[in-house]
Parts: sequence; structure tokens; C-alpha cells
Amino acid sequence: MEPKKTALYNRHVQAGAKMVEFAGYLMPIQYTSMLEEHRQVRSSVGVFDVSHMGEIEIRGERALELVNYLTINDAARIAVNQAQYTAMCYEEGGIVDDLIVYNRGDHYLLVVNAANTQKDYDWILQHQIDGVEIKNISDEITQLAVQGKNAEPVLQKLTSVNLSGIKFYWFTEGELAGVAMIISRTGYTGEPGFELYFSKEHSEQVWDAVFEAGREFDIRPIGLGARDSLRLEKKYCLYGNDIDATINPLEAGLGWITKLDKEDFIGREALVKIKEEGPKRKLSGFILEGRMIPRHGYTVKRDGEEIWQVTSGAYSPILEKNIGLALIRRDAARIGDEIEIEARGRSAAAQIVKTPFV
Repeated sequence: MEPKKTALYNRHVQAGAKMVEFAGYLMPIQYTSMLEEHRQVRSSVGVFDVSHMGEIEIRGERALELVNYLTINDAARIAVNQAQYTAMCYEEGGIVDDLIVYNRGDHYLLVVNAANTQKDYDWILQHQIDGVEIKNISDEITQLAVQGKNAEPVLQKLTSVNLSGIKFYWFTEGELAGVAMIISRTGYTGEPGFELYFSKEHSEQVWDAVFEAGREFDIRPIGLGARDSLRLEKKYCLYGNDIDATINPLEAGLGWITKLDKEDFIGREALVKIKEEGPKRKLSGFILEGRMIPRHGYTVKRDGEEIWQVTSGAYSPILEKNIGLALIRRDAARIGDEIEIEARGRSAAAQIVKTPFV
């Protein structure tokens, strides 16, 4: 099957992006260099096309009931115009996906990972109840992430909405660059910023307006390469690497979104048991000495004993060191412990550290 293109594909090519196939789409991995783009977001402002992400609407009088049954956080606590980070789990506690739920008043919008969109949609349909309508609107939506300390002054030029009044993980619906959209104070970089959701027919209009407004801040397009290193510095999980069907949220450090005291939800019984017995593994951060960049699947050892494996790794442009996340046996995952990372006959010393890294 031919990879899809977002509505901004031509803008990426015009900007000199290196395009790669990712989650079924041709996406920009970088425009100049990952290091430059990473530092741009940390120091000023950058724009990501994340239109490959999935959007699923859940409507109807029992929409909240279904969302709460599907997710591990408590959706009943989400006020209108509020967003909530959460996850869906299988019965045995493994993670289907992590996602954001938006309460739009008359319905809920679930924003899911790009590679999981169809799987998630099918999973939700499997649990459909009477009085609920489920619709995958992913192909209708463009999503831009404008991230960095100067994101707000850039976007404020384009809207009458008071952006400073939008709190973290809240959103509003209004016009920006003359286009109706969701303006959400969310992101995957750890920097101040917004995510914009709007009809894809206006994609180039909004993109061009944002870059014109951001000219004084040297605004730049940012690729998926820097998106990965930015999220890793903040220990934000990546599905398929740090979390998946074999990893439960308690192991992954997502106990804070796992509300075991709410009414029944998929995976609750298994997660209660895991909490009572104590998770056997822990997702831990480490800093690696030397030049080896840790990669997913590399072996982690302590005192010559294999204690599990690396889930994510990258060079941190801010720390100027190689960093990573590893799923490690809980009894061997104490901060300060010395470990070794091994791959293809090479090894490098590393130390478990407190996260986030930055």
C-alpha cells in the first residue's frame, strides 16, 4: 500500500525536508538537522505537522460511560473544554495505546497514536454500547503542534482568543488565522505550546499564517527526529518502544493516570492484582558514558547479569550526553545504580538517574 501524505506534504518538500515513511504516512524526519531543530524548540519556537495522529469521536447519551470503561484514568473528572492524558488497556493489563481525551461538551474526542489508529478504532468498536456513535475522523483533520516559549506570542497575533487564559491540558474552540479550530494547551515536548486541530482544507492557509507571524522569532518547521529526542528528554512514553501490549501502566510509571478506585474498566482486575503484588519491572532513565547511542532492544546488564532491555535512546542536545529509557527488573532499578548497555559485541557503562532528564 502506498503511504499517505498529509495535506502539508508540499510545504515540507518546499522546505527541504527529508521525508520518510512513518505510521503509513510520508513524514518529515528533519529539515536541517535534528540537533538544530531540537535546540530551536527549547530556545524559541517550532512547528510540527502531526496530522498523521488519529482522531476518533464518541457521541451519544452514554458516551462518558463508554470512554470511562475503555480508559484507565477517570473520564468523569474531565470538565467541558478540558483534556486528559490516559491509556486503554487489555484485560491482562497490557497497553492498547496511550491517548488524550477531549471533552467537547456534546461529545468526546480521542486523539490516538498514528500507528495505532485503526487498531484503536477497531478496539473501541468491539466495545460499542447502545446509545453511542463512534466515528474515525482522522482523514478530515490537520493537527499542528506549535511548541516553545515563543509559541504563545506567535499564535496570539492570529487570534482574538486570550491564549494566556488557556491552562495546561485545557482547550478552547475559536478562530485562528481565520479558521475555526480547537486550540489546545498540550504538546509532546515539555515546552509551553499549543496543538491546533482544524479541517484539512485549510492546512496551507494556517501553516503559512503561523510562519509569517513567527518570523520575528525565527520560527522553523521541526521534524519527527527532534520530536523524539525532545519527548525523551522529558521521559514521555512512545508507544511501540516504552509501552506496548506487553507492558502495563504501573511498570511504565503511569500509575498517576491509573485510577483503580473508579468504576470498572478494561484491565482493572489485572492492574489491581499487579499493584497488590508490586510491578516486577520499572521503566527507568539512564545516562550512558561514551559515544554509544542506546537503541530499542539493547541489553541491560548489572554485574554481568541481564536485567532487561533498552526501550528508547537518543543523544540529548541539552545535556550533550546519550540518554535512554530501559525496562529494568524493579529490584535492580535504583537511582544511582551502575549498569551496562550491550549490543553487537559492544558495551558501555551507564547510570540510572532521576527523570525527567531535562
